[in-house]
Amino acid sequence: MYDNTAPAPRPKILLDCDPGHDDAMAIIAAARYADLVGITTVAGNAPLERTTYNARVMRDLLEIEVPIHSGSPRPLVSEPHFGAFVHGESGLDGADLPEPITALDGTDAVSFIIDMCRSTDGVWLVPVGPLTNIALALRAAPDISTRIAGVSLMGGGTFGNRTPMAEFNVWADPEAAAIVFGYGGPLLMAGLDVTHQFQSTPERIQQVAEIPGVLASVLAQLLGFFSDNYLSRHDVGALLGAAVHDPLAVFALTHPDLFTRTARHVAIELKGELTRGMTVIDQRHILERAAPNCDVLTTVDHGPTFDLLIDAIAHSSH
Repeated sequence: MYDNTAPAPRPKILLDCDPGHDDAMAIIAAARYADLVGITTVAGNAPLERTTYNARVMRDLLEIEVPIHSGSPRPLVSEPHFGAFVHGESGLDGADLPEPITALDGTDAVSFIIDMCRSTDGVWLVPVGPLTNIALALRAAPDISTRIAGVSLMGGGTFGNRTPMAEFNVWADPEAAAIVFGYGGPLLMAGLDVTHQFQSTPERIQQVAEIPGVLASVLAQLLGFFSDNYLSRHDVGALLGAAVHDPLAVFALTHPDLFTRTARHVAIELKGELTRGMTVIDQRHILERAAPNCDVLTTVDHGPTFDLLIDAIAHSSH
């Protein structure tokens, strides 16, 4: 069990997401261990209307007072593509979700991001979906690149899940990803190499199911659907449960000692016929390689980290 008794600074996080089963877990982690200053939504795992709906559902289930602003319904250049093959048509298939009762706070996520970064010192932008909103904000207000603490994102890796070389979030809007990876400030990347170490095994889902309250019951059902769907799409034995990607972009800030990381230069492939959306991670040792622009998370101490997620669920379950 991870010792979470020692006080530590709570990072200010603005979570940009496309809920999504693992996005829901990122919201829970951020609400428990960070100062969550806002949630913005983007199209990705489902269309924007549904990802925004799902974020509102999670806010109500957690009983937190955090503003939610909806953002871009489509990528900068590409046609939109959604993740129903993983998350179901709703983005959160697998449980009978309560209807949200709190209103959406706004429909201009980009302006909200810019205003928050200008008015609040030291905010971390934590995008765990396609990077459209973040790229639009950086392009519209370049000054925020020096005002924020940094960007901690879920995306990329040395292999893909939407194509052989491209992870879904980057593949969905590679032009936006190129803007974010080139913004010039602190950047953390939780790619598939590390997120596939963080799995919702049957034992972990059972731990969630044993927590009293509506939230835990709903989440156990969601994780069960997510894992069953994940396992059905992979070779037998390749995984023990779904890779719960998105919370790691939060935990990398709240509990950095649970990770190892390597400074690398990461570029986004925009034109390759077979590699569009690939994060090209320069792992060479030659001296003329480009300077690092990103801390690539390489390992996570997955047992203690999942304990933190279960603790966050127990803390918020009513």
